[in-house]
Amino acid sequence: MTSSDLLERLADAARFLEAVPRDAAVYRELSDDGLNEAMRSQARLLKMVESRGAILAGEVARRSASELGHDGLAQRTGHRTAIELVRVMTGATARAAATAVEAGLLVQQTIPDAATGEVVGDRRWLLPVGRAVAVGSVSPAAAEAIRNGLGTPSEGVTEAELSIAAEQLCGEAATVDADRLFRRARELRDLLDESGIADRERRRRAQRGLRFWRRADGMGRVSWDLDPESCAVVGEIFDRVTSPRRGGPRFVDPKAQAESDAVCADQRTTEQYASDAFLQLLRQGVDADSSRLLGGNPPAVRVLVTADAVNNRRGHGRIEGEHDPVSIETVERVACSAGILPVGFDDEGQGMNLGREQRLFSRRQRLVLSARDGGCRWIGCDRPPSWTEAHHIEFWGSYWLVPPATVDAAQVPRRLPTKSAALRELIGAG
Repeated sequence: MTSSDLLERLADAARFLEAVPRDAAVYRELSDDGLNEAMRSQARLLKMVESRGAILAGEVARRSASELGHDGLAQRTGHRTAIELVRVMTGATARAAATAVEAGLLVQQTIPDAATGEVVGDRRWLLPVGRAVAVGSVSPAAAEAIRNGLGTPSEGVTEAELSIAAEQLCGEAATVDADRLFRRARELRDLLDESGIADRERRRRAQRGLRFWRRADGMGRVSWDLDPESCAVVGEIFDRVTSPRRGGPRFVDPKAQAESDAVCADQRTTEQYASDAFLQLLRQGVDADSSRLLGGNPPAVRVLVTADAVNNRRGHGRIEGEHDPVSIETVERVACSAGILPVGFDDEGQGMNLGREQRLFSRRQRLVLSARDGGCRWIGCDRPPSWTEAHHIEFWGSYWLVPPATVDAAQVPRRLPTKSAALRELIGAG
C-alpha cells in the first residue's frame, strides 16, 4: 500500500464516522437490544481507532528519538517531545498521549530489521503485546497494564517466561478491563518471581508517608500514602464507618440493621461522617468505645496463607482485601502479634468443623467465609467481605424467589429448594 492510499483510507474512515448520526434523540429510538448492539459496534470501532492511533504515535516517537535532537520530528514542529506532539495533535491528556506512544513503540518493535529480517528491540518479551495492539485486540491502556504488571526480566525471571505470560494476558484482554488485567499481570509476575515478593513488599512500604498542611482559608489537609498492610487496617475502619452509605449489606440481625439505619439517617455527608469518626478515633485512642463507634471487633490485618507455607516457611500469603501478595516473613510477623486461626476446607472448598448450632453466623464463620469467598458470591458483584452479610445457601426456612426472565418469562414466584446445587443453578442462570 502506498502512502497516498493510506492517507486516503484514513480520510475515508473519518468521513464514514462523521456520517453516523450525532443527534442524541435518534439513539432514543433504539431498543435495548439495539442499544447493546450499537455499544458493541462502538467498542469495535474504538479499538480500531486506538490501534491505528497507537501505530501513528509510535511512528512519531521513532522520528522524534532523543538522539535526533533538533532534527527530530517533535522538536522541528515546535514540540519538546513526541508525547507533547501527540497530545497537542489529538487533544488527549498527557497520560493518554504517553500511553499511546508506549503502545506504538511496542508495535514498532515488531517490525523486522530491513537488513537482517530479524525482530530487534530491548523489550522482546513484549512482542506479543505489540502484535496484539497492531491488530486491535489489545488497547493501548491494556498494553500499559500488561507492561507495568509484568515488569522486566530479573535474575529469577527470564525473557521467555515473561513472553509466555504476555501472550496469555493478550488472550485474556478480550474479557477483562485494563485495571483487572493489571492485577492479573501482577499475579503472574508473582507466580514467576516468588523470591522477589519480599523485595517488592519492602519497596511499597518504603513509599508510605503522611503529609499535613494548613491552607490559607483556615482549613487543613492530610495526604496519606499507605502500604498494603496499613491500607488493610485503615480500609476496614473506613468500610465499617461508611458502608451503610455506600451500598453495604441489608442486615438480618435487627441490632445491626438499626445501627446501619442510624448511619444512613445522619444528616452529615458521607465524607463528613468519615472525617468525624476518624477524628474521634484519634481523640480517644485505645479508650475508644469500638463497640459503639465501629462495631464489636477491633480492626485487624488478616493474612490468608496455606498451612504448607507456614509449616515449611516457603511461598507467600495475601492480606485480605489486597491484591498483592506478602512474604512469608510478613505472615510470620502478623501471626506473632495477632495469632493464628486455623481454618480447614474440604476438597470442595467448604469450611469444616464450624458447627450449625445457631441461625445467625458467628465471627469465626464470617472469617471462614471471607477467606473462602473473598467477598460477595453473587455473580458480577465485587463488594469486599466488610460490605457483605453472611447468609445461608441452604435456608433454615422456606424461601420464595422470583426468577429472572431468562429462567421464566412469566416470572412466577417459586419456592426455593433447600439443595445448594439448585440455588447455584438459579443464580448461574440469572
